[in-house]
Amino acid sequence: MTENRRWGVIYCPKRIALCPKKHLERIQRAFDKEGIAYDFVQSENSGSVDRLFKMMINNGYKTIVIIGGDSALNDAINCLMQTDSTLRDTISLGIIPNGVMNDFAHFWNMREGDYEKTISGLKKHRVRRIDLGCIRYKNKHDESCRRYFANCINIGLIAVIMNLRRQTRHLLGLRSLSFLFSFILLIFQRMDYKMHLKINSDEIKRRIMTICIGSCTGYGQTPNAVPYNGELDVTLVKNPGITQLLEGIYLFLRGKILNHHNVAPYRTRKVEVISTENALVGIDGRLMHTPKGGFTITVEQEVINFLIPD
Repeated sequence: MTENRRWGVIYCPKRIALCPKKHLERIQRAFDKEGIAYDFVQSENSGSVDRLFKMMINNGYKTIVIIGGDSALNDAINCLMQTDSTLRDTISLGIIPNGVMNDFAHFWNMREGDYEKTISGLKKHRVRRIDLGCIRYKNKHDESCRRYFANCINIGLIAVIMNLRRQTRHLLGLRSLSFLFSFILLIFQRMDYKMHLKINSDEIKRRIMTICIGSCTGYGQTPNAVPYNGELDVTLVKNPGITQLLEGIYLFLRGKILNHHNVAPYRTRKVEVISTENALVGIDGRLMHTPKGGFTITVEQEVINFLIPD
């Protein structure tokens, strides 16, 4: 067992990073400069974060920091939520943005590459209890499952965009180029889906382009959501014409998606998704391949300790 003051650090390297060794050395120098006692491990692939995080917990680390993006953070919170609440309450989780998408870190004004500032802020060990969203669903084996998210769930076209963006970012590297290329590829994608939902007192049966259910900003789709008010923000985008779609894309890139007249916003604690006509589902920027049939999305209030910067 490790001494409680030592941090466990899990480094998730980006596949598109230039000179990853130099990035790693900068991060380690920033930790050493702050005089933080830490033990460092590197994930081999996207599936190893869960295993390494469990190892950290089992070895008694009380502060565990992920150097990665939204997907790596999602793996960490799901591993943490598998532990007993008594143990979970003794563990603080931190993030240093280093992924393809870092939306949750951006909410807290943490930026990629600013390792010294981020680590200096984390050293102060300011802890905030945060909410998590939770999707409950059945997999292809008809088993009941659940998955937690810090940022959002996307259903429909934006899940496609997020997947395209992830793939094109790996190929093209630049954020703006990946966005542009993703939207070009949308020409070949299905644009709307017949869905059946229940949100608050509303029962919705209609063709819908995309839905974002956010505990946080949802990649700009739920810009007013915060991960500490015990509620989820929902942005529902109806099926627009091509001119309206272009206007929607423009507003989305400007962070003003809620101003579009084809957008219906909600605030709720529960969303029942009865059917989606096989629309893709993304969770924290990564596609889910397992939901079968309908599913339910709820919020769990103040369930993990999260390290926030100044």
